[in-house]
Amino acid sequence: MSQNEKREIKQNKRTEGDINYTPARQEWLSNEVDETTKELLEKDARYFFHQALSSPCLDVLKNCDGPYIENLSGKKYLDFHGNNVHQLGFSHPKLVQRLTKQLQSLTFSTRRYTNENAIDFAEKLASLLPSDLNRTLMTPNGSAAIGIALKLARAVTGKFKVVSFWDSFHGASLDAISVGGESVFRELMGPLMPGVERIPPPVTYRGIYENNESKCLEYLEYVFAKEGDIGAFLAETVRNTDVQIPSKAFWKEARRLCDQYGVLLILDEIPIAMGRTGKMFAFENYDIEPDILCLGKGLGGGIFPQAAIVARDAYNKFSDISLGHYTHEKSPLGAVAALTTLEIIEEELHSGTIKNLGGMMQQEMNRLKQTHSIIGDIRGLGLLWGVELVTDQKTKKKAINEAEKVMYECLKNGLSFKVSSGNVLQLAPALTISTEELKNAINILDNALSTLNHQSY
Repeated sequence: MSQNEKREIKQNKRTEGDINYTPARQEWLSNEVDETTKELLEKDARYFFHQALSSPCLDVLKNCDGPYIENLSGKKYLDFHGNNVHQLGFSHPKLVQRLTKQLQSLTFSTRRYTNENAIDFAEKLASLLPSDLNRTLMTPNGSAAIGIALKLARAVTGKFKVVSFWDSFHGASLDAISVGGESVFRELMGPLMPGVERIPPPVTYRGIYENNESKCLEYLEYVFAKEGDIGAFLAETVRNTDVQIPSKAFWKEARRLCDQYGVLLILDEIPIAMGRTGKMFAFENYDIEPDILCLGKGLGGGIFPQAAIVARDAYNKFSDISLGHYTHEKSPLGAVAALTTLEIIEEELHSGTIKNLGGMMQQEMNRLKQTHSIIGDIRGLGLLWGVELVTDQKTKKKAINEAEKVMYECLKNGLSFKVSSGNVLQLAPALTISTEELKNAINILDNALSTLNHQSY
């Protein structure tokens, strides 16, 4: 087996991000990185643990502002990756101002004490959500939010089993990888949390449900019926990594099946809520509601690590157990960051800015697909898009080497994004990006794709 074949097998197992050990990386280090940066990258590699998807690093940053990140030499990249925390862009002035002010007063809330910031945030969140989704628990990160949701579902239903999708990502802690569907997080981890039933996701461009999403619903009901004791169905409303967009019909029927079989629907919107899909919450695109909603990443405005779960009033009956109990559970700083983020996104949604940018993005993605034969599929909603590159339109063979060539060509010209599943360019700009900046980014991508036209693939 050739090295390329081995690498393709490895890439096909991973959907969360690029591997980043290709010849294109060596060329990048040789031609695009100065000596000071190389020395720092070597130190970074020396003192930090190496891990998949995070190592090795590409560059060294000194600043981030608006839709840009900036390296030591002053080169700016439009960041279409942002670890999914950059709905507001970076260093949003309103958020910086409020956090700075908060640092001069209450900076921590000891357990069994509350504070106005946390109360205001929880009240605001409840006001944005439908029906009786009013009860919040705050936590510092998304993995912890998933853990709380799973514990709450067990307490509510009395059932420990959960259904999730293969290829899903729900966090990196041991309980989160137990319900996640990516092997890169489970390798060498030994026995994980029992009671997890995974099914293939409703992917229709390739895979076993090709052009027939309803087969996934049949599979879901089959598992619900056969197991008989499923307590929760955990899923990303829209799959973030390689951008898979289920239909409204899919989610309507999935919600009905959960109701029929007494299963709680837990929606993981940690990377995709707060306006990313054109709505405050992704499930609003589908006219459904979850029983438990998990939020995080951009909830802290790209500055403060903040996550939360929201659930129904009826589930507020377990005061004798600890569902979360995290040290920074009602952080005044985290609450200010989250509340301010919700307010800013609400303003952007009401102004129509995000809708207009999403429409522009859709139009441009369609244009690129018509222009470049290497694009097999485009998928997106709002300002979250996936561009899948293939070497053959009929066989849909993944264009893995080409995808990384495009990524590095874009990096050279000031556009950063991640490659998922080996061949999907995931494009997620700041929601506060200007139309000119968005046009510039798409032109960089267009030109990078054009460089492949003269190559054999």
